[in-house]
Amino acid sequence: MPGPLSHIRVLDLSRVLAGPWAGQNLADLGAEVIKVERPGAGDDSRAYGPPWIKDRDGRDTSDSAYFTSANRGKKSITVDLSKPQGQAIVRELARVCDALIENYKFGDLGRYGLGYEDLRPLNPRLVYCSVTGFGQTGPYRDRPGYDFMIQGMGGMMSVTGEPDGAPGGGPQRAGVPVADIITGMYASIAICAALAHRAETGAGQHLDLALLDSQIAMLAYQNTNYFSTGTPPRRIGNLHPNIVPYQPFRTSDGEVILACGNDNLYRKFCEAAGCAELARDPRFATNGQRVGNRAELTRLLQAVFVERSTSEWIELLEAAGVPNGPINDIAQVFEEPQVKARGIRIEAEHPVAGPLAMVASPMRFSATPLEHKVPPPLLGQHTDEILRALLGKSDGEIRRLRADRIV
Repeated sequence: MPGPLSHIRVLDLSRVLAGPWAGQNLADLGAEVIKVERPGAGDDSRAYGPPWIKDRDGRDTSDSAYFTSANRGKKSITVDLSKPQGQAIVRELARVCDALIENYKFGDLGRYGLGYEDLRPLNPRLVYCSVTGFGQTGPYRDRPGYDFMIQGMGGMMSVTGEPDGAPGGGPQRAGVPVADIITGMYASIAICAALAHRAETGAGQHLDLALLDSQIAMLAYQNTNYFSTGTPPRRIGNLHPNIVPYQPFRTSDGEVILACGNDNLYRKFCEAAGCAELARDPRFATNGQRVGNRAELTRLLQAVFVERSTSEWIELLEAAGVPNGPINDIAQVFEEPQVKARGIRIEAEHPVAGPLAMVASPMRFSATPLEHKVPPPLLGQHTDEILRALLGKSDGEIRRLRADRIV
């Protein structure tokens, strides 16, 4: 069965991560995604290595592993947007596409006649999604925005990491660029919603997605904790501000995470762990009391956890129905039986690398299952195909465009 968006064509003018992540989501959902790249260089992230993907002989290629994380399922065409003929090609493509994704700085594409107001008369049905650091309005709209700085400005680093004064204390960014990724996810949702609106009205629209907005939204209950108390939340390491016990504990040979999300799970844990008296102790009887007495309960539970190994705790807590888990490195993640059973590691045949390992989309559909047969494209791999089949260019026209370095 074709994917749920197999009737949709997307023009992806974005690069690096936030915009490409949205484009990859749409490609996973079955859309035809045409990625426009700079001739000779391509998406900036192609050069974000090492590590590089390897060819069939084990030699480094010119494409980074980073690039492959956000560009599977797409077609690549190279176009020089600085030249009028290149701009004309993008306008032709916009005429025959349903959605467009771009993450240029505010106003940049307008200088090339490729802004939303320029393209809307050519295709009133176009859903035009702009992804920027700070959005299309406000005093910061002209500033460039990158994930790391947005994690700092947007509050993420104020609640991530060990407390000041603790070993390793101080602000920390997340281990992956969460501002980029969450903005790409919000952009994916917004594009699908705008396409649904277009199906009812026939009209496209301009979507304004900002890294800063998305990062702040991602703080979720940390925002509402602040609204409720007037006090900004602080870094508390691996502890949870609202739930106890919900943290890692040292075992005799490692660590295990305990996640008691309600009072019943806490009582079940205490019974299984042989410390039922801690469930009856009035200091710890409810989650609110446990949060108020966090330090003492943590001290008492830590003394219990060091009596068994990590594997013993996992077996014991699984049998008791208490949520828990080890702290895996990424190699261990892909050895988990559940991960293998879900088919999360996949392969697609890359024209240079051969079988290329990737991670399947977590979206599962019963009627329109997703396929991941198309690997990330080589730079300009589909230029001739798109010019010829989609825009009706002749072989002679394509040769002239190449000779003039337009494509």
